[in-house]
Amino acid sequence: MANVNIKFNGKDFLLSCDDGQEEHLEELVNHLGSKFDKLKADLGNIGENKLLLITSIKIMDEYFETKKKIDIHRKEITNITEKFKELKSLAYKYKDNKENEAKKLSQNISQLENDISDLKNEYDKIISNTTHQIEEFVKKVNLKN
Repeated sequence: MANVNIKFNGKDFLLSCDDGQEEHLEELVNHLGSKFDKLKADLGNIGENKLLLITSIKIMDEYFETKKKIDIHRKEITNITEKFKELKSLAYKYKDNKENEAKKLSQNISQLENDISDLKNEYDKIISNTTHQIEEFVKKVNLKN
């Protein structure tokens, strides 16, 4: 434990705090002192105890207002987080759907390529048969002449 000499309202006090917290304690005392001095200037010297009580109430009011704001922001962050999760889920679903569509299109293209290849082979057979028949016809005609 560390000991810190502080001055508050013109009086010296020796306070203890955890090691390494000396500067923080002095910062808190300075904050309290400035609030106290402002109230003393605004209200006059109405007594140290009453000024300390009013100062404490003002600081607690600031604390609770800050806490309310933090709670509101925490709720907003929670809502935003939930909306982000929904959006992320929708994005993944959209991606999966598009990948499935692309896969189906790829399968359709492969089937069309196979169909075209089959039709080409059939066309080649027809052309070959027709050519053969024409050649046979020409031979027959030549033989008759």
